[in-house]
Amino acid sequence: MPSPLLPIRERYLRLACMGFQIVLAAALLAVALYAQYRIPFHTVGKRKVILTRTVLAVVGVLLGIVAATLAPDRQTAMVAFLQSFGVVHVPAAFILFLKRARREGRS
Repeated sequence: MPSPLLPIRERYLRLACMGFQIVLAAALLAVALYAQYRIPFHTVGKRKVILTRTVLAVVGVLLGIVAATLAPDRQTAMVAFLQSFGVVHVPAAFILFLKRARREGRS
């Protein structure tokens, strides 16, 4: 015989999972902001800065749209979009972090 508390447990687990997903999305957005902020410090020329920022943002939006269309509901779609946007920026943020740690100039 199933427990009468099962629906409560399922709702709690879903809520906890969504809370984790929201925290992850916030962390990935912070990474995206860091990457966008650090690009001018390590890139020569205003055109290259604009191009790099634009490419990252466009790829992030496109991946976010794909992730959002695969999500089961609107709330999950928004979180998936934000996470995907942030994930695109992770490699760039890591490289820029290393460049800053090594005190490298513009390239």
